[in-house]
Amino acid sequence: MSGPLLDNGRADDIVRLGLTNPNLLASLPLRRWDLLIRQARHANLLGRLHALLEYAGVLDEVPSAPRNHLEAGRLIATSQERVIHWELYCIRKALLPITEFVLLKGAAYALSGLPFARGRVQSDVDILVPKPKLPAVESALLEHGWVHMKVDQYAQQIYRSWSHELPPLYHPDRGTVLDVHHSILPLSGRLHPDPQKLLNSAEGIPGTIYQRLSPPDMVLHASAHMFQDGDLSSGLREIADIDGLIQAFSDEENFWDQLLHRAQELTLCRPLYYALRYCREFLKTPIPPSVVSRTQFWAPPRPFVHAMDKLVTHALTPWTADPVPLFTRTARGLLYMRSHWLKMPPFLLARHLLHQSFHRDSSGA
Repeated sequence: MSGPLLDNGRADDIVRLGLTNPNLLASLPLRRWDLLIRQARHANLLGRLHALLEYAGVLDEVPSAPRNHLEAGRLIATSQERVIHWELYCIRKALLPITEFVLLKGAAYALSGLPFARGRVQSDVDILVPKPKLPAVESALLEHGWVHMKVDQYAQQIYRSWSHELPPLYHPDRGTVLDVHHSILPLSGRLHPDPQKLLNSAEGIPGTIYQRLSPPDMVLHASAHMFQDGDLSSGLREIADIDGLIQAFSDEENFWDQLLHRAQELTLCRPLYYALRYCREFLKTPIPPSVVSRTQFWAPPRPFVHAMDKLVTHALTPWTADPVPLFTRTARGLLYMRSHWLKMPPFLLARHLLHQSFHRDSSGA
């Protein structure tokens, strides 16, 4: 690659400018702020930009109209964080007689007080429990008021036979969603990190009664979620999460050696390769040259890297026009197909696509 992918992007792709150089945003003219606010809202980054501008000490220099939108994003994120705290109390109350659980993703970020979690929106709670405890965990949660969101027989079968989590649970009184994981990648997928190793290395969250994955495992989980299990539909926020995790933990002693060793131990080398590559290229994440060099051994053949560069660049571009441009729609569609190819063996994928096609046809009849 001849230069950073960001240099090859559109001139009006300014939300990434806000993520990497928030102090430069204060001088934007109002018409550019209009574009930035729309891009940030589309990418679920309004509250995050508010936090970055506040930390940089330039929030008061933002014109009042866009500042009001940023403030609204912050209020939504703050409200959701309060909901998460109460929801975790309710989950712990239901599960305390059965098992401890490990917080994943947004809930872990928020309770850990990680800098990038300020202003981060989140729609559900994710926890990891030992697989043998799943029946008891599910029964306890149902007894405490949660209900299944996916009730049709096919969805239940897919989740219980092939997925890495129970069918999503919803609490009708509080309007919250809970995802109970027993692994971090689908059982039917190409990669199979040992969930017991993740549980064994989990650590307490300072100042709380809850647990999270170890710092290297948090980075690997976010990387696997984006590049092995996901379709990049929320890619810009997800890459910002990985960037935030790296910047929060990279000063810890032996972090990089532990991360690379752990990627090999959990068979997550390829997702980590992509995560580090695009963090560095899109958000200028400081990654030691020695780490970049060592991860080159995990890269796919050059034509595949080139194709991913093109697809990820288009997929992460925060278009706000309607309709979304053809290149962006095509890139996201291809990455969506890639995610399913990685999650399911051919026979299961064919069966799933056939069922989905038939179901859509039946619904529209």
